[in-house]
Amino acid sequence: MVSDQIKKKYYVERDVSWMYFNHRILTEAEKEEVPLLERISFLGIYSNNLDEFFRVRVASLTRIVEDDHLHKKEIGKIKKTLKTINHLNISYSKEYTDATSEVFAKLRKHGIRMLNETQMNEEQKEWLRNYFYTNLNGSTNPIWLSAIDDISILEDNRIYLVVKLTEVKNAKVRYAMVKVPDRIYGRFIRIPQSDGFDNVMYLDDIVRFCLPLIFIGGPACKFEAYSFKFTKDAEMDIENDSDYSTMEKIAQGVHSRRKGDPVRVIYDKDMPKDMQRRIMKRLNVKELDTLLATGRYQNHKDLMKFPDCGHEELKYKPWPRIMKPEFLAQDSILGKIREKDRFIHVPYHSFDGYIRLLQEAALRPEVKSIKTTLYRLAKDSKVVKSLICAARNGKKVTAVVELLARFDEESNIMWSKRMQEEGVNVIFGVEGLKIHSKLLLIESKKGNIACIGTGNFHEGNAKTYTDYLMMTARPKIVKEVEKVFLFIDRPFTQVRFRELLVSPNAMKSRILNMIAHEIKNAKEGKEAWIKIKINHITDPDLVCALYAASSAGVKIEILIRGNCSLVPGVSGISEHIRCVGIIDRYLEHARILIFANGGNARYYLGSADWMPRNLINRIEVMTPVYDKDLQQDLLRTVDDGMRDTTNGHLVDGRGTDLIQQGAPFRSQEQLYQSYQNENQESCSH
Repeated sequence: MVSDQIKKKYYVERDVSWMYFNHRILTEAEKEEVPLLERISFLGIYSNNLDEFFRVRVASLTRIVEDDHLHKKEIGKIKKTLKTINHLNISYSKEYTDATSEVFAKLRKHGIRMLNETQMNEEQKEWLRNYFYTNLNGSTNPIWLSAIDDISILEDNRIYLVVKLTEVKNAKVRYAMVKVPDRIYGRFIRIPQSDGFDNVMYLDDIVRFCLPLIFIGGPACKFEAYSFKFTKDAEMDIENDSDYSTMEKIAQGVHSRRKGDPVRVIYDKDMPKDMQRRIMKRLNVKELDTLLATGRYQNHKDLMKFPDCGHEELKYKPWPRIMKPEFLAQDSILGKIREKDRFIHVPYHSFDGYIRLLQEAALRPEVKSIKTTLYRLAKDSKVVKSLICAARNGKKVTAVVELLARFDEESNIMWSKRMQEEGVNVIFGVEGLKIHSKLLLIESKKGNIACIGTGNFHEGNAKTYTDYLMMTARPKIVKEVEKVFLFIDRPFTQVRFRELLVSPNAMKSRILNMIAHEIKNAKEGKEAWIKIKINHITDPDLVCALYAASSAGVKIEILIRGNCSLVPGVSGISEHIRCVGIIDRYLEHARILIFANGGNARYYLGSADWMPRNLINRIEVMTPVYDKDLQQDLLRTVDDGMRDTTNGHLVDGRGTDLIQQGAPFRSQEQLYQSYQNENQESCSH
């Protein structure tokens, strides 16, 4: 067993480990060999991640600290975590500013130039005046600062300009706020070329230039404008005792989120002190909230949509998604799945293979019903359209929609209403348990089929998230998928699973048992190792179990994307554990477990990370994998990832996370090439 002292010393707090993960994204933006426009995109991803982190995690920690019922020791521990987060944030913020400046300087060498409101020629000034009257006029509506006592009632995560107006005639000073309308027009605007450059401006600077037009009709003024952004607590206030429906409660909760308290304020470091005081007073900033003075521009998540100005050479070469031959064949894909398990690994393989499966099920007369879980839905969801098609064709269609998928609540409500209108039976799941599993069940007179995935049935995600979808007709697995839907429909029914790992039922205990079995095999001299590909490991019991396995000589390889509470490589504790985090063009998202099992390896894939929330508070499913081809594919994915010396960071539990050394090897590129070759061989036969 692992002692409490070791648990304390070698356990990285979840939120500190998240900061380390996001920093790995920042380091990708700093790499010389990464194309410039991709580096800009990584800067945007880093910023977007940080916004969500403060809205959710930092807000939660702050709320807990304010709880009078909490023990002083616990409050002290959380305050220490918040202090570490703020320290890292300040350090990373400077690094981020330097990286952004460097990338923009290099873009200039390639003919893309950023201009501000003071650097334009007469043609460009006239263009901006026309742009104001044809676009911005009516979208930039100032609020006098004297007219608003509480700025936090406004929309958060937006760019605001605090404008100081000094009348030329009598030096009278007034203050106003203008929200930059970037969600309508985009943050970066291409303006006319000059001096051989493609010119781009922040919309903030266009608004600055247009201030005389925005305040037209008043006395002549000199204008100064400084930007700031605030982030609110994203927790929703849901009234469980009300008589409203589940959907109405969530809709009200989304509205309540807009009233959350600010937890972070970022502002232009050049903002005058008196202006700072006015803003902070009206934001009601608390002691624990994060204040950060940065550069002139905030909200850099918009860099993910920076215009390429036609410079395709500054981006990754496209990897066209591969359509596996069985999903293109005239033969029934349902029949092919009954012959042999099938799978796709997006985004290497096209998600259209899954859409083909749904579309065929919607049309085939022998299909009686379709059941699926939906966690996040694309804006123009082909998945939902296929389900509606099936309902119109007389199939009994059930969609289990998770309304509490954070920040996608409104989209999921919209699609739920649409499906209900079209005759789909929409279920909102189990109170107190998020339904995070990725399941499809097709009931047919010719034999039922199930699909178990590692990621959302979402066409947008499938273009950038690496996920597996396994399609099978194996009776033992299919019957247990049926049981999961029964459990969702009747949550207090006693259900036992022999094949599937299901939380909150017994997933955690069964994983712990498999780790214990590896320890036993190691002590008996049998083959003993564990290979894991996962997003997050923070569950203390599983961390301790892996330490115990390492101490017993079990070799453990972990391909991890995000939070990692492990500290690998500690002599006598975790010396046999190696963790690698890959940051590349695709977001690593699949969850894979492989246990040596004394030479008869066990393979699993599914939706669950090793976090308390996934193992206790969510309905998650992982399926055993018996098909030899898919087993080999899963093994290759993990092994290739562990070998990555181009984009593979050695996760060390201290935030250093250096790139692995060795001959150049890029796992995502290798996987894509392998799938291309396999597809060509299949087509040639």
